[in-house]
Amino acid sequence: MSDHAISDTRPAGGPSTISGEQEGLPAPQRTLAILTVLMTLVLVVLDGAIANIALPSIERALNSTSADTVWVVSSYQLAVIVALLPCGALGEALGARRVFLAGVALFTAASLLCAMATNLPLLITARFLQGLGGGAIMALSSMMMRFICPPGMFGTIIGINAMTVAISSAAGPAIGGAILALADWRWLFAVNLPVGALVLILSRVLPRPARHPRQLALSIMIMNGAMFVLFFAGADLLVRQPFLGVPMLAASALLLAIVIRRERVREAPLVPIDLFRDPAFRVATIASVVCFAAQMMSYVSLPFLLQHDLGQSETASGLSMIPWPASVAVVAPLAGRLANRVPTGLLCLIGGLAFAAGMVVIALFSRVDDLTGFYIGSVIAGAGFGFFQTPNNRILLLTAPKSRSGAAGATQGTARLVGQTMGAIGMSLIFVFADGGVAPRIGLGVAACFAVAASIVSGLRIRYERAAS
Repeated sequence: MSDHAISDTRPAGGPSTISGEQEGLPAPQRTLAILTVLMTLVLVVLDGAIANIALPSIERALNSTSADTVWVVSSYQLAVIVALLPCGALGEALGARRVFLAGVALFTAASLLCAMATNLPLLITARFLQGLGGGAIMALSSMMMRFICPPGMFGTIIGINAMTVAISSAAGPAIGGAILALADWRWLFAVNLPVGALVLILSRVLPRPARHPRQLALSIMIMNGAMFVLFFAGADLLVRQPFLGVPMLAASALLLAIVIRRERVREAPLVPIDLFRDPAFRVATIASVVCFAAQMMSYVSLPFLLQHDLGQSETASGLSMIPWPASVAVVAPLAGRLANRVPTGLLCLIGGLAFAAGMVVIALFSRVDDLTGFYIGSVIAGAGFGFFQTPNNRILLLTAPKSRSGAAGATQGTARLVGQTMGAIGMSLIFVFADGGVAPRIGLGVAACFAVAASIVSGLRIRYERAAS
């Protein structure tokens, strides 16, 4: 393909670009369309949550090693991050509905392949295909919502999205455990089939956003994929084999620089440089990366704190972690409604500080004989995280014009995965240099610092919002 892209000429703007948007679908169709998109989020999130719990069963059934079996999870995550930006661009060029449903179909078909896999290489390949489908869903679900809902509802819808993700994440291990108690691990993937089929049946209610045809640069898409492969591989090797990990990360950064240099002259680039020219979008993306780094550091720290320091069993640890996502599920819709009325920079500032405070409470006041501090801190941290992410995602998605909603949604997903990878790297380094007994508490302290940084970055957005009002 030619490397010269053709795009619509509508510029990326700030909040002023929101006002002229059409009002979405009529109410009866809108409700069913929202439910249809939410089902795809449940499909993707639940699959990721229940796949982790099946790894020991898969290892035994397929006679593989633990190190190899982890690729059942890693291949999926890698495929998602590789697919996000290209799928966002394809959705804008070919039609968001078409690419979104292609992602659902691929995810569902790959789930069947996972259930039928007879060896580990076939399962890993099927999981990679699942990840490609999941990347299309994640990149374009927000774009579909923008065309489903009127602008005044969008903050609330983002809150409902966050609630759906939180509930699915919290329920995933329990559902996975229940399935494994009754059936073979293959049923963990087979349960996706009826949900995927139902989404495809209901797809007639989804909107058909206008296409913005342009030629997509194949060389840029290849470099984008290689960039993220090197980033993930380098991150995985950084602690264990730094002489390989560091060059891979350096090569990933070099590819990013080349892509940015080649893409900056395009009106609608694969890497959305045009959107990053908007200060509100830029600040929201940076804040999202930093906040998700804090989230991953805390998520890695908590099981070790509960099991190694507080003496909890695996089952008890899983139950003890439920208050965090439960708080997100309760707070996120409220934050979404407030985001329609209160400056998002202020909401994110408050949410980020609460997120940090909750982690500090967990680190300082969790004791073997009394988990009250742990539970109180978890509720505060989860509420703060939900209060931060919902308005931050709202501004990230709505500062882009509708024609660039695919790129905005893909950026949101990429920021999340990059931040989580950075958080995982950070915790790996802490476990290398700190004693295992104190490492989880140190990790929570560092995560709290990241959350404070995210809140400060978000606070910078207040002046942009005041200038736009």
